[in-house]
Amino acid sequence: MHAFDVLGDPVRRRILELLADGEQSSGAVTATIRAEFGVSQPAVSQHLRVLRDNGFATVRPEGTRRIYAVRDAPLREVDAWLDHFRRFWTPPLDALATEVARGRRTRERTDP
Repeated sequence: MHAFDVLGDPVRRRILELLADGEQSSGAVTATIRAEFGVSQPAVSQHLRVLRDNGFATVRPEGTRRIYAVRDAPLREVDAWLDHFRRFWTPPLDALATEVARGRRTRERTDP
């Protein structure tokens, strides 16, 4: 499966966001995903498996629990691929930052 196929699913992206904040048990991930997306425990397990099988997450046993963590290597590969396209959005974002700063300076000079 291609990295963008893995990342194309909003549930898997959310799981990666959760794991980016630190290791979590499969139960904790499932509880959050069920609350936010209304999917079943088996469906969450399947998403975790896709992430694990494609190298985006690791799992380790801790007693009877499974602890998941994000792996950054595939995300670095995606970032490297996206680097070819940054030229399309970096200058407009830099220009926006300049305009925001200019607006702040203007407001600071005119505010009593």
